[in-house]
Amino acid sequence: MKRKKAIVIGSGVAGLAAASYLGKAGYEVDLLEKNDSIGGRARQFKEKGFVFDMGPSWYWMPDVFEKFYQDFGHTTADFYELIRLSPSYRVIAKNGDAVDIPADMKGLEELFEKYEPGSAIRLRKFLKEAEYKYEVGINDLVYKPSLSLLEFADMRLLKGLLKMDVLTSMRKHVGDLFTHPFLIELLEFPVLFLGALPQNTPALYSLMNYADMQLGTWYPQGGMFGFIEAFSKIAKEQGVNICLNQEVISVETENGIIRSVQTKTDRLEADVIIAAGDYHHFEQKVLKKEDRMYSESYWDKRKMAPSCILFYIGLDKKLPNMLHHTLFFDTDFNLHSKEIYTNPQWPSNPLFYVSVPSKTDPSVAPEDCENLFLLIPIAPGLENDSEEIREKYLKLMDERLKKYIGFSILPHIIYKRSYSVSDFKNDYHAFKGNAYGLANTLDQTAILKPRLKSKKLKNLYFAGQLTVPGPGVPPSIISGKVAAMQVLKDFEN
Repeated sequence: MKRKKAIVIGSGVAGLAAASYLGKAGYEVDLLEKNDSIGGRARQFKEKGFVFDMGPSWYWMPDVFEKFYQDFGHTTADFYELIRLSPSYRVIAKNGDAVDIPADMKGLEELFEKYEPGSAIRLRKFLKEAEYKYEVGINDLVYKPSLSLLEFADMRLLKGLLKMDVLTSMRKHVGDLFTHPFLIELLEFPVLFLGALPQNTPALYSLMNYADMQLGTWYPQGGMFGFIEAFSKIAKEQGVNICLNQEVISVETENGIIRSVQTKTDRLEADVIIAAGDYHHFEQKVLKKEDRMYSESYWDKRKMAPSCILFYIGLDKKLPNMLHHTLFFDTDFNLHSKEIYTNPQWPSNPLFYVSVPSKTDPSVAPEDCENLFLLIPIAPGLENDSEEIREKYLKLMDERLKKYIGFSILPHIIYKRSYSVSDFKNDYHAFKGNAYGLANTLDQTAILKPRLKSKKLKNLYFAGQLTVPGPGVPPSIISGKVAAMQVLKDFEN
């Protein structure tokens, strides 16, 4: 019997996952990648002895990675050594204090008590509720394709709907339990990248606090690209053919079915397509108008998660007083949030994030040097993404870093690369230059997200951070699996 042929477009996390599941099921799979290296936003590059992970730098929800590996007869330890960071990260508070966030519950409770006597018991309550949301949300809700409300007609879900806090905001949920501004910002920080202000984000997403504070912050020794290499190895074990420099520019359709895809060099036929790159680009730029489910105005009304300004920096000097992860919350959290979501503009005095992976992993920098990753979240779709603007923000971060480490990093830079809105558009066709996908707001949850399965073309499916379940590496892993499982269900005959 002839094997079914699948094409998966995009070799990011979702594409690699989808291709692997289809390959395991016996499909002949071509995985087409626009760029000259795999990984999508999780790519890696090397310069002057430094190894830079280009995108994800936080390894959260290790259980989701482990489930993926186990589906293919592996375990995480087959691919890399996973280290739990302790402290998990450091926060620079408004008063200039450096606050280390403990990796153990005893230390966390003591920290909360220091800022707000009596809050430890409320932290336990908060995290117990967050654990329930995580267990139901990650194990049940997010593995559904969200093609029909009937998928959610499950007694466990219906009985627990109130406990999921879907209709309560994160701001209210946190504010009902805690009063100290630092503790509130600490608990609200994980939702900053979900695409909305805490007052507009469902309290369901306190599940992120459970992921942060109880499941922990981890690091794969050798760099975050280690999980991309692991996914690639698994894909190849399933017979997936990974093709680089193969951007899909058009498709040929007949009677509501895609017959072939056209890259810049080849025309490839397939029985089924999973578009795991940018959903908006594929729909609006690759498909013909009559084959699209959504209009351009529909997309313009979508709420997007942030973009960002990134710097990959190699220093000829070690940095004192720095951990692997440091959050500079030494300015107005609410103002910066509003400049991302409410009144989009280049931020006036932003929060920023510093990752120094060479503190944990000496292999990512030459001896006596430091590998530095700087990130400022910004509104998607901003214009005038110029070198002048990027340099302005580098100097701003340097000034605030200098107060903390005692010197300017600028004279010690031996390698520097910036990355922002225009680069996200050029490299990934990212809609509005977003970095994190579609915002996780209530009106963009589950069946209200762009559909995983096309209504117009019978053999077209989507995966990635613009469809279910949402942004982030673990959700993208799940998205690839859900898309592949839906293909197998629809084509099992």
